[in-house]
Amino acid sequence: MLAVYLGPELGGGTRIIPLVEGAEVTFGRTRVATVSLDHEKVSRLHAKIARSGARVVVEDLGSRNGTRVNGVRIEGPTELKSGDQVEVGPATVVVSVTTPIGARPRLGSGAYLDERLRAEADRGMRYQRSFGLLMMRLSGPLPAVDAAVERLARLVRPMDTIAEYGPDELAILLPETDEGLLRAAAEQLVRDARAGGAPVEVKVGLAAFPRHGNKPDEILARARSALRTARGGRDEVVSAPAAEPRTPDTDVIVVDPQMRRVYQLVQKVADTPMTVLIIGETGTGKEVIAEALHRQSSRKGRPFVRLNCACLPETLLESELFGHERGSFTGADKRKIGFFEAADGGTIFLDEIGEITAAVQSKLLRVLEEHKITRVGGTQEIAVDVRVVCATNRDLESEVGRGAFREDLYFRISAFTILVPPLRDRSSEILPLTEYFLGVMAHEHGQQPPRVSDPARRALERYSWPGNVRELRNALERALVLHAGGVVEIEDLPERLREEAEMRGGPALPLPVVDGGVDVRQQIADVERASILAVLDACAGNQTHAARKLGLSRRALIYRMEKHGLKPPPGGGRGGSPDDDRG
Repeated sequence: MLAVYLGPELGGGTRIIPLVEGAEVTFGRTRVATVSLDHEKVSRLHAKIARSGARVVVEDLGSRNGTRVNGVRIEGPTELKSGDQVEVGPATVVVSVTTPIGARPRLGSGAYLDERLRAEADRGMRYQRSFGLLMMRLSGPLPAVDAAVERLARLVRPMDTIAEYGPDELAILLPETDEGLLRAAAEQLVRDARAGGAPVEVKVGLAAFPRHGNKPDEILARARSALRTARGGRDEVVSAPAAEPRTPDTDVIVVDPQMRRVYQLVQKVADTPMTVLIIGETGTGKEVIAEALHRQSSRKGRPFVRLNCACLPETLLESELFGHERGSFTGADKRKIGFFEAADGGTIFLDEIGEITAAVQSKLLRVLEEHKITRVGGTQEIAVDVRVVCATNRDLESEVGRGAFREDLYFRISAFTILVPPLRDRSSEILPLTEYFLGVMAHEHGQQPPRVSDPARRALERYSWPGNVRELRNALERALVLHAGGVVEIEDLPERLREEAEMRGGPALPLPVVDGGVDVRQQIADVERASILAVLDACAGNQTHAARKLGLSRRALIYRMEKHGLKPPPGGGRGGSPDDDRG
């Protein structure tokens, strides 16, 4: 199946095209093309996608502007896999190759989930599409859980992604799904997991894009937070909370000199009426700084209200900010108090301020100048006493220069600016934050905080943390799920983190050379095979225990053993004794 997303230049919208055996789909400006794209950047016959069996190939047909796969211009016929994105002018084609009936369902890895989550978030922002993420924990007798996972893997849609997040946790990514559909899908999957009276307990946490966030790590953090709530309560399915888990002001980690200066600025400006703009990369902790400004001000006894401006469309954002009167639009069956009124006397934190439209910018400027709001559909002006703190990861000066952000509003909100440095530039805080997060999360799970091994500590320090503090928290939460024996090992950390740490620290093994070049794939395969053999030997052939030490589920371990031609141990090849369970 091909999902063709038409950019705004083509009028928007989506086309779904079946990609059956032997199909050939062409793209171009001519009407004889399977998908006609009337745009100056598209050639008459631009590109072709063809399927033969499970093999799907894209070929550029000599177009003027080229064809790109996952952002890279192709030079010849290029094989595609499920989830790849093909760009033809302003159109994006997402490929989904269905698994033949009867084939063994394969679950994705944590790394594959990360890749798909990034791609969906990018597509969602570009084409204003929604998607959902389910984090699911299954517990019970091991054979029943295995059967439930196999059942779920066969039942999800071809366009969905199902991956193993931990030994007893699944992640399911559902494109083209809003919050209402996401809950319905989660409830149905719970029923499917327990089909036939299977003795399996299921808990699900869900988060929807963009309702609960617009960044991959943010969506993952919100879904994980919802799953923690589900595990601690009676409800089987729990939606993401109103806000991300926050670090209490009393537990803020401030070690690096740059962060000390940040908090010195916070103290200076906290008890003034000045509007503050906090800038920094996504996940650096801008909301923590905003809350510190509120708590150290004379407004600390009044509300602190937060709103992510990127999570709402223009019409809904205006209603959330300023409220609306009954009957002001379809569905407005009663008066609604907006965030500015709710924050009266306190502080309002507007995250992702750079994402608001020109119309909302104009109305926000008026509020900042006159300290009055008017509800949508109303005529009465309402005075509000609110301290405004904004945050963005955009370069607003550049946005002003190209006319995307009002200059007068920029000067208003940037009366005092605080820059939060990325985590890679304050590496001295990585290990203190690690100890803090592991302590908090271990307490939530009723565990003793684990120790972090020296190789894992070095890997954490070497990684560049593009998702910053939020990504660190997500990585440590997963490590807490995977670790064994009270120690977080390097194998418990995400694959991308281990790979970057190895690149920065030097290869662990000599690189085999093939035809004058380095065969990196073979090196990785050899390392993986050797690691599996070593851990199986250390665990006396018990696959359940070996899988946990490797940070895999038993199903994933069995698949990798098959891939490397490793025979299962005597006793049926399923590993461990019948009494093994998931702890």
